[in-house]
Amino acid sequence: MALHETVEQTVSGLGYELVDIERTGGGLLRVTIDLPWTPGAEQFINAEDCEQVTRQLQFVLEVEGVDYSRLEVSSPGIDRPLKTDKDFQRFEGELIDLTLKAPIGAAASGSGVAANRKKFRGRLERTDAGWQVLWSDEPEAKPGQKVSKKRLPAPLQALGFTLDEIAQARLAPVVDFKGRRPRSSLNNDQIEN
Repeated sequence: MALHETVEQTVSGLGYELVDIERTGGGLLRVTIDLPWTPGAEQFINAEDCEQVTRQLQFVLEVEGVDYSRLEVSSPGIDRPLKTDKDFQRFEGELIDLTLKAPIGAAASGSGVAANRKKFRGRLERTDAGWQVLWSDEPEAKPGQKVSKKRLPAPLQALGFTLDEIAQARLAPVVDFKGRRPRSSLNNDQIEN
């Protein structure tokens, strides 16, 4: 049985979701897990979850004869990778960092976006054609800087994409020391670069 299948079967058998597997040249086997998504519920992986999966994987990998020197099981973190359509559905409305496989090219004509641009940060939204990311090129106000009320905000821009056009997509690591805000309080005025 292949390594990916073995790990995925073990992780899902314990009630978790496999996010990623990474093998390094030094023998490190890094497994990233998450709790299965249930709409409306915010759940987080803790140390006990990682410990439980680690113990079971050590046993299974020994039985399967998988060669590794160190096993690391962790949560996806604040910059969680988005790989499947299910991941995109789960994090719809969130701020993401998106890197395309190829520059946008001719699609940029007349939009003010450079034709060789491949990286974007914006809100993830579903459309009839698939997915899009919304962003504004307005610079963030510096701390203590007053913003004129007469200044017009930069327009929102949108880029539609399909999953096969993506080189990498991740949740944007946004740290808010004032505490968690519910998703409904986020709006397009808070789009960050």
